[in-house]
Amino acid sequence: MVHAAALAVLVWAMHPRIESGGAASPPSPQVPAAESALLDDLQRRTFNFFWERTRADNGLTPDRWPTPSFSSIAAVGFALTAYPIGVEHGWITRAQARQRVLATLRFFKGAPMGEAATGVTGHRGFYYHFLDMKTGLRFQQVELSTIDTTLLMAGVLFCQSYFDRQEAEEEEIRGLAEELYTRVDWSWAVARPPKVSMGWKPEEGFLPTDWSGYDESTILYVLALGSPTHPADPAGWEAYTRTFVWGPFLGEPHVNFGPLFGHQYSHVWIDFRGIRDAYMRGKGSDYFENARRATLSQRAYAVLNPQGFRGYGENVWGLTACDGPAQAGGMVDGRWRGFSTYRARGAALTGIDDDGTLAPTAAASALPFAPEVVLPALREMKGRYGDRLYSTYGFVDAFNPSYRLSQPPERGSVDPELGWFDADYLGIDQGPIVAMIENHRSGLVWNVMKKNPHVRRGLARAGFGGGWLDAAAPGPR
Repeated sequence: MVHAAALAVLVWAMHPRIESGGAASPPSPQVPAAESALLDDLQRRTFNFFWERTRADNGLTPDRWPTPSFSSIAAVGFALTAYPIGVEHGWITRAQARQRVLATLRFFKGAPMGEAATGVTGHRGFYYHFLDMKTGLRFQQVELSTIDTTLLMAGVLFCQSYFDRQEAEEEEIRGLAEELYTRVDWSWAVARPPKVSMGWKPEEGFLPTDWSGYDESTILYVLALGSPTHPADPAGWEAYTRTFVWGPFLGEPHVNFGPLFGHQYSHVWIDFRGIRDAYMRGKGSDYFENARRATLSQRAYAVLNPQGFRGYGENVWGLTACDGPAQAGGMVDGRWRGFSTYRARGAALTGIDDDGTLAPTAAASALPFAPEVVLPALREMKGRYGDRLYSTYGFVDAFNPSYRLSQPPERGSVDPELGWFDADYLGIDQGPIVAMIENHRSGLVWNVMKKNPHVRRGLARAGFGGGWLDAAAPGPR
């Protein structure tokens, strides 16, 4: 067992250091032709996951494919974000995107709501984590999810600001988006003030845990505070930041959280470069720089490879929430290894959870933060593992070069030389790839969201200022 505290003092100088007095300059989007072609292909394939696998009649996106699954409302939020990106690249027309977005928003607007345990899609403006792909009703006994509703609403608000033309369908999109967002009752979800609960079930009430400790819920608090109708407790943001863990882990000090998705999801929609809340003003940094440091520290962890997993190195890295090979254990390379299926893997001061399973989305979705290490990693992983790892919709969800047990994997297959490879693509891992490639190259999602008054209001209420927040909101594109 390797402990995070022991690793934290190692490899301090593994990467160029950034002075603590301010954030790094935004990285240049200029990349060599070969890497540009790779990004073109990866982004288009990943976009196709959402366009081809989402139901056109109700806008519901599957949690995973090709394994049959329910819909993930967070994946729907990423799909809504992907459609305008497809328009900008000419992969679909604006009219096609409008029709898909309208189908989605109309479904959620008209879906049955209420506190009943069955026959409903949501309650008090929130939606259940997973929905039946056909009916759109609650799947089994999953929770009414505050974070997954947040990610859905982020996509909704992106479409609200993107479709800004004075014509009937785009006006309807804006109106539906406003209604969906403003009916979310964030104040109700503050079950134990001032923090927001992780969720609710009709069978048992609010879940016993609240959103605290740095993670993907940064955007949750921004949207909850920004509501003009049912905002969360204004003290929630300061209470949230009081739970942060700041310190060095294989590099520069930063707010720690192990799985990289926690450093990426909020950044899909919010450009944190140069804007700061009270916490980051006190650290002389911002959340974009924080994500960069977290990315570099995880790459440093893979280079150090303290547990001796196969494949790890400077261009093969990335721990996050993802699929895994199997719930199994056994001897591999002379060491006992324990493996698992889906779970949140990571490496930080807050803990190390690593069974040799890597997720390409962890690196790909960090592209805006550290392109100098992400681009070589994408090229290496695609080149080394070929179509076992990179296929119809880009990178499959995960792989584990160390898995060599005789127990068959839960899904996917095992190559005797290369290890385990997933067979599925996951919507919540595909979505950040599409959006973060676009943010790196054009800033589209960030720039559109800068126009949204709800996002700007939420950031202001959380105490953010400086940078683009101090300027007037951009006008129509």
